[in-house]
Amino acid sequence: MTVEIGRGKSGRRAYSLNEIGIVPSRRTRDPEEVSTAWQIDAYRFDLPLVVSPMDSVVSPATAVEIGRLGGLAVLDLEGLWTRYEDPEPVLAEVASLDDDNANKRLQEIYTEPIKEDLIGRRISEIRAAGVTTAARLSPQRTVRYYKTVLDAGVDIFVIRGTTVSAEHVSGQAEPLNLKQFIYELDVPVIVGGCATYTAALHLMRTGAAGVLAGFGGGSGHTTAAVLGVAVPMATAIADVAAARRDYLDESGGRYVHVIADGGMSRSGDIAKALACGADAVMVGSPFARAAQAPGRGYHWGSEAHHPDLPRGARVKVGTVGTLEQILCGPSSVADGSLNLVGALRRTMAISGYSDLKEFQRVEVVVTPSAPPRR
Repeated sequence: MTVEIGRGKSGRRAYSLNEIGIVPSRRTRDPEEVSTAWQIDAYRFDLPLVVSPMDSVVSPATAVEIGRLGGLAVLDLEGLWTRYEDPEPVLAEVASLDDDNANKRLQEIYTEPIKEDLIGRRISEIRAAGVTTAARLSPQRTVRYYKTVLDAGVDIFVIRGTTVSAEHVSGQAEPLNLKQFIYELDVPVIVGGCATYTAALHLMRTGAAGVLAGFGGGSGHTTAAVLGVAVPMATAIADVAAARRDYLDESGGRYVHVIADGGMSRSGDIAKALACGADAVMVGSPFARAAQAPGRGYHWGSEAHHPDLPRGARVKVGTVGTLEQILCGPSSVADGSLNLVGALRRTMAISGYSDLKEFQRVEVVVTPSAPPRR
């Protein structure tokens, strides 16, 4: 639906996840008989949960633990774990900063150069534990470091930025040719973010195994305030899912996974993202609340320490439980912060669907009068 903003401008009406509701069906199921399994390329996971590549959430240790619990954690190869031999004192300092000076100090901390030997060592630490290993680079640094990443034995390569396009134009440096780059790799690549049908379709044509729908950034991102860029997640996911459907026909049967990235902090948000068409979700803030999280109760993304234009803040999220409690329960609170998988199973059971692919067909309604999330 197009809305007239003024005589010279119109815009689509878009919807956030908070404005979407899932409709129960006439048939229900036992939650224990519901499958939340998800597979991308040759890698199968018990849970459709990808943990965001953020220093406040993913360390080699938490990546291993999440992998053992059935999910997939992505290590940020431009973060503290590849800049410092021992980042624990730095993480402790970040947690002790006052709010007024946090961004400035984060900028200073992240000026420490990335060390290629640490890239290899961190990936090897995760791989040695026997879990699927995923790591992230930005488009700007992919060409420089990708050989080190591949040599270390990464299983899934993630190219993630606030916005990634297949047609980046630059007069200062040769842009990354995603189609050529991905074609030459022997590992599956997940790329994004994007938020429109056209941008997603172009990314799918590069040969990516998965596309990130949304802008990520975590609960503290301020991209809308700083850049004015914002696309509500429910609409973004549905548009990218439509591109997946059309590309499936265009390519003669090649399926590209849609991974919703950003705007999900509670279990209900995850269920609604999947209902809108996502195959899996990439989340950060729910796991930043874990007792094992490197951020020690604080959460921030790479946008918070951008050297020229920060578009995020370090936010206090507190601690609610262990990684296992957050993922698998049991929960002792009624706010959707614990037992994310149990909640998803129950939503699918109430809706009558037995697996995630079927669940994408669930009926949803628009509820614009929904109260703001607390």
